[in-house]
Amino acid sequence: MTLASATSSPAAARKTGAAPEKKYKCQFCNRAFSRSEHRSRHERSHTKERPFKCLKCRSTFVRRDLLLRHDRTVHAKDGGVPLHSEQKRRTNTKAPEVAAPGPSKTSMPMDTTTLEQLEASSDEMVDIETAAMLMTDFHHKAMASQEPEVTTEAPVTAISPNGPSLLEPSAAYTAPGQMSLPQMPWDSMVPHNVTETKAQTSATSSESHPAFNSASALSSHSHQLPPIMERQMSGSDALGPSFQSMNGSGAVSGLGTPGALSPYPSMLGPVSPVDYRRSPGPSQALTMTKAPQVESEEQCNKIYENIKKSDTENALLDTFHLPSLNTLNRLLKTYFDLFHHHLPFLHPATFKPTEVSAPLLLAVLSIGALYIFDQDQAYMLHIGSKVLVNQFLQNKENFSSRKCPLWTMQGTLLNMIFASWSGDPKGLEWACSIKSLLANMVAGNRYELKLRSEAREGAQPNHQEWVEDEQCRRTYYAVYIFFGLLTLTYNHTPAMGFNEFDTLELPSSETLWTMDVSDDESWREIQAASKIITFRQAHDNLFQGDPARYSAFATRVMINALFLEVWYHKRSPEALQDVVTEYKLRLALETWEKSLELCEPETVVVQLSAPHKGHPLIFNAMALYRNTRARLVVDLKSIQEALRYHDSYEVAAAMTNARDKVQRSQEMIKVIQECFDCIEVAALQGIRWVARTSATNWSIEHPLCGMDLMVILTLWLYRLEHDEEPATEEELAMYNKLRNLFDDDSADVYGAKLSSTVARLWGSMIDEVVVWGITKLMGEAFKLHSQALVGYEDAMSEHSGSATPSMAPGGVQVLEMQVAY
Repeated sequence: MTLASATSSPAAARKTGAAPEKKYKCQFCNRAFSRSEHRSRHERSHTKERPFKCLKCRSTFVRRDLLLRHDRTVHAKDGGVPLHSEQKRRTNTKAPEVAAPGPSKTSMPMDTTTLEQLEASSDEMVDIETAAMLMTDFHHKAMASQEPEVTTEAPVTAISPNGPSLLEPSAAYTAPGQMSLPQMPWDSMVPHNVTETKAQTSATSSESHPAFNSASALSSHSHQLPPIMERQMSGSDALGPSFQSMNGSGAVSGLGTPGALSPYPSMLGPVSPVDYRRSPGPSQALTMTKAPQVESEEQCNKIYENIKKSDTENALLDTFHLPSLNTLNRLLKTYFDLFHHHLPFLHPATFKPTEVSAPLLLAVLSIGALYIFDQDQAYMLHIGSKVLVNQFLQNKENFSSRKCPLWTMQGTLLNMIFASWSGDPKGLEWACSIKSLLANMVAGNRYELKLRSEAREGAQPNHQEWVEDEQCRRTYYAVYIFFGLLTLTYNHTPAMGFNEFDTLELPSSETLWTMDVSDDESWREIQAASKIITFRQAHDNLFQGDPARYSAFATRVMINALFLEVWYHKRSPEALQDVVTEYKLRLALETWEKSLELCEPETVVVQLSAPHKGHPLIFNAMALYRNTRARLVVDLKSIQEALRYHDSYEVAAAMTNARDKVQRSQEMIKVIQECFDCIEVAALQGIRWVARTSATNWSIEHPLCGMDLMVILTLWLYRLEHDEEPATEEELAMYNKLRNLFDDDSADVYGAKLSSTVARLWGSMIDEVVVWGITKLMGEAFKLHSQALVGYEDAMSEHSGSATPSMAPGGVQVLEMQVAY
């Protein structure tokens, strides 16, 4: 062998210290590799192909070594034939027949021809399409052996067997130049034990390698958590009970949350929040709210006539076009299926499209259009609603907030929600300009409600009167929640105080709100059995440390009240010296969390794909709870103010400049735990899964509340990576917990630090599918923030000519994400 040929080989290159020739280039980016199999593995990070499938569950993997580790860790106790590495498979071309021990495993016939074909191709790099085809064949046979027998005595569910008509293939929401609903890998929706995984995460952090600054701390070990996409599907134990629960015991209660987007109509969302933290209450029949629909073209004409009557100035004639019958029904269904559950102040049973006020109907349709990604139609409907509401208020003689009909508040609220989260600074300016008007309407209408209640002289309202009063209360609280989100996001002074609701009853349970009552006698019995406390009672209980029992909607209202209490406290000049108030706030937050266990049981099935069990309002409330806990320590006021003007570069600059607010302390570890809980929700589900489904299934609260937490987390990681002060044991444990949430394939980063990786992943996740434009702004800001965090290393790399980040100046080694290729 010549010297030239010897030095050109990778082995010789390693011995001589020279870099091997990288002649295999990725077809998707400019990265080059010295071996073709390394390139093939890398390209899967672009194509998202996962050709290696576990035959014992539904997990899929990018690399075979990840499949082996999954089999070794997850299915070790299951028995059966263990998988072997490439070397063992090559030496044993014909494995002896092994009987699976125990009766729990069903023997599965293996196709020997297929096995030989796979074995023969294993010496070379297996073609991705061939491997995927072979493994899919195995997968189908494995699932055929696990298919449950459908019993004829299974209870009838509340869902149509044809599934939701909203998302049938014939009704695809495509518009020119617009995004369509993504196609999802529904195999990944088999529920898994999140609690068990969290326990594993904690155990891993304590066992992690103490060398925090070395690359070996980031390598794969048998005691570490499996990679993110593996953990998403870990545990064949989750598969069995899920299918068993479809028989006999009821299909709804046993499953996770495939939700409205699932092609499997029998897999319903969980009972909410009975499954969530063991809420008490008897088992009841499950129901599902039905979205209002337009029945005929005659009703369409009636709606159009209503719009013309409301448009007294003929301002909409040239620009407004009423959507077709099918489109109207689609928009109504998207609103009531995807948005309504996050803020349920409308009453679906009495919402008649032909009878409801035209401005309110257009506001509902505009938000429905956002959820099918039809921006043009959404803005047309939104502007039409604003124009009609404005005409009504301007032409109303002797305007009084007491005499404003409820629909003016509801329509104005929906229009403000649309404008505030649209990503348009002009929309936010308009929303801020009418905040006081909406607050004034709430105050006047609430006073009228008080007079109506007093006029009954203690007599209970009938069902129709109660629905009218409850809709008023729910609208007031919806405005209160929305104003709280404006304060959270933009640091706007709250336009309403909690004293507005002093003796007002909290919202009822969704079960009572949507109940179909046949006669007055049954209603009186139901009303006598319900125990609904007032806002003041719940508030006092929380600050006294006594858990209170209220509904899911009330849970969301009370955490909003506590958040605003924290906001007022941190804005007070005496906040630093006021230790007593801070203690009371912490006590109230802890009591609020304990009250989740007493939450009113719900029987309304909400078909939304989310990782939680329980009503979406509980899930949303937990997001704000984590943010509120963090705000007691860190207040990122400058970032909130920069967000008002919707410039991603200004927001990213404010993020980077806020690093002095994030200190390394014992108290900060608790805040980082809240940040960890926030990103763990997404990581355990899979970053890609959340990126594609959260926009349509999760509330806007999650990206809004997560923004502060992710900024704090990235800046804390940055300090940990760059400070001269060595990391404490608790900081090392927390760092390793965070690092173990991601594997190299899911992160898709080479040589990047964890701080920049988290910022980039979060930004990419929240702006991949956009319903609300504000998430696009936040996503771009986080990506710029990520670049700023690695700017120092990039500059050093360019100066040294090396592609690897250099050492931090204080001797603390840069934490790299190890490349396993």
